[in-house]
Amino acid sequence: MSATPLAVLDLIPRSSGDSTATAVGNAIDLARQAERFGYRRYWFAEHHLNPGVLGVSPAISIALVAGATSIIRVGSAGVQLGHRQPLATVEEFGLLDAVHPGRLDLGLGRSIGRQKPAQAPNGDGDGNGQPTAAAVSAYAAKRGGGAHAVEQRTDNGLLLPKQFDFSRLLATSATKVATMLALLQQPGAYTPEYESQISDILAFLAGTYVSPDGVAVRAYPGEGAAIQVWILGASGGSSATVAGEKGLRFAAGYHHSPSTVIDAVDAYRAAFRPSAELERPHISVSADVVVGETDEQAALLASGYGLWVRSIRGGSGAIPFPSPEEAARHEWTAEDRELVRDRIDTQLVGSPRTVADKLEQLRDATGAHELAVTTITHRHADRVRSYRLLAEEWARRGNA
Repeated sequence: MSATPLAVLDLIPRSSGDSTATAVGNAIDLARQAERFGYRRYWFAEHHLNPGVLGVSPAISIALVAGATSIIRVGSAGVQLGHRQPLATVEEFGLLDAVHPGRLDLGLGRSIGRQKPAQAPNGDGDGNGQPTAAAVSAYAAKRGGGAHAVEQRTDNGLLLPKQFDFSRLLATSATKVATMLALLQQPGAYTPEYESQISDILAFLAGTYVSPDGVAVRAYPGEGAAIQVWILGASGGSSATVAGEKGLRFAAGYHHSPSTVIDAVDAYRAAFRPSAELERPHISVSADVVVGETDEQAALLASGYGLWVRSIRGGSGAIPFPSPEEAARHEWTAEDRELVRDRIDTQLVGSPRTVADKLEQLRDATGAHELAVTTITHRHADRVRSYRLLAEEWARRGNA
């Protein structure tokens, strides 16, 4: 069995009672520790308007930890292209690569963006391509909850839960999402098709970009940078197809869309075409993980997770991560439990041995070449220990 490197996926979580400065300082410290523990990559997600998740700018987050580390690869998982321009993205990462050459991973993700009226979901915009709450809800309905209407298992027993109905989420927060888009995008700007954005980024990096009007444009910094490009995907949709057709690395999210992870990796492999970058498919799969000295200790450390997911699924945005004591005070309703059940059931929690067994199961079911671990606990020391215990057990098994 070949080695399967581990990576860290950091949302820059803020725990209840902590300041923004504390949360950012914790991210820098965790990156240093992860490098020492032997993790291959340290990736940052991008989220907005969440009081408990502070990773709003992958490029800035990367700059903070790249300067505090020396060999671990640093990157985005991912840049949200719904409101970001390909040129600006390449320039930002090119600037980082100039200071930290050969260490940059550019992970690119789809996100809802303002579209031209003809492109808007069901044609439902404000006349200028600005999504209305109804348009956002229509977009969510396209993701739906019917791809896996019942719980499934892979041949090796990996749980693929009933798919969460994302239309429920955006039905309660569509106005907030539309407002967020209005704040993130310039007035009148629109989001091009995802495949064309990826093509532009690759062309800027290669120095082959030509505008629709026939003007050759060079991206300095950025052109020629030794940056690995990854595509993020949660299902068997266009992200997986684009990644495969362009011969790029692909990162699938078991941690936030566990029901469709097999769909995603299968679609990527089916679409894969060798490229100058990659001769054969290369996949990373992410998982929510909490490791303790014992299964019981880990369960206590992870007890705030359900309440945290409930805040996201309820449409208010991620709350500061609660302590076990705060979580214990919450009175759960049946509706609450159903809202978070797929995420609770697929969080990998336990002793080093327990979690390593589950990660191997995930790896074998998906054929992953790497695994990205995201861990959130209320106390930073517990989070660092979780990553350390996992790295030690993983290395003991010969996986590192």
